[in-house]
Amino acid sequence: MDGVKPSVQLPETTSTPSARNLWLRVASAVVLAPLAIGAAWFGDWPFTVFWGAAAMAVWWEWIGLVEPSGRNVLLATGVCALLLQAILFETGNLSSAFMIVALGVLAGIVTAGKQAPTVAGGVVYASALLMATIIVRSDAKFGFAAILFLYAIVWGTDIGGYFAGRAFGGPKLAPAISPKKTWSGAMGGTIVAIAAAIGIAAMFSIRNPLMVGAVALVLSIASQCGDLFESWLKRHFDVKDSSGLIPGHGGVMDRLDGFIFAAVTAALIGVARGGFDAPATGLLVW
Repeated sequence: MDGVKPSVQLPETTSTPSARNLWLRVASAVVLAPLAIGAAWFGDWPFTVFWGAAAMAVWWEWIGLVEPSGRNVLLATGVCALLLQAILFETGNLSSAFMIVALGVLAGIVTAGKQAPTVAGGVVYASALLMATIIVRSDAKFGFAAILFLYAIVWGTDIGGYFAGRAFGGPKLAPAISPKKTWSGAMGGTIVAIAAAIGIAAMFSIRNPLMVGAVALVLSIASQCGDLFESWLKRHFDVKDSSGLIPGHGGVMDRLDGFIFAAVTAALIGVARGGFDAPATGLLVW
């Protein structure tokens, strides 16, 4: 902007853009967090509907980024695939649900044109969000605990990273991808995530802080990798936010980028140790 710049930096107030953004983030979290926790508490269809809607929103935003010209056809294809996945997962037809993912990828490739590989990746990305959360929550004994555990890690990573980065600054984590992220923010977010995860585990009488902390460390790193991945994607397609659906956060992808990677990692760990019958137990009990 033209004109003379002030020689002294003005103090930040609630009227500055960053402060307004922070308050919008807080207000959005106050609305969305209870919905996410409530859906996790009820489980079954309410949980599937909640995360199915989130996955469809992610798909809508992904298509808007990579192939807006063919949005309607691709949107319908992906929504149908996600809807079928949700129904099949909820009714226990896991193998059929995984087959639908493969068919959705194939349909995306056929209908996407020059952006076929990226569109196919979006099918996997949105499906991963839906499948990983349903798999983790499906454990009758520790499903609810595991979802709260995930929330605590991802939210702790985000909140701790935000305030530690602002407080300490320092070397950039990945300046070519996300210029604002710092190593101090990454470490601060990880510390908060581990502490929050140990607290959640203790609430459910899971008292192995060393292993719980180790799992939380892995999931916090996964969450930060997911954040960096979406930053790279937006930079690649030259956009600031995936959409404007969530005030203060941008889009659903902007809010769930870290959660998707953390949820997939949690599901893989849980299934590897507890199978599809007890994935949350496999994740939490060591």
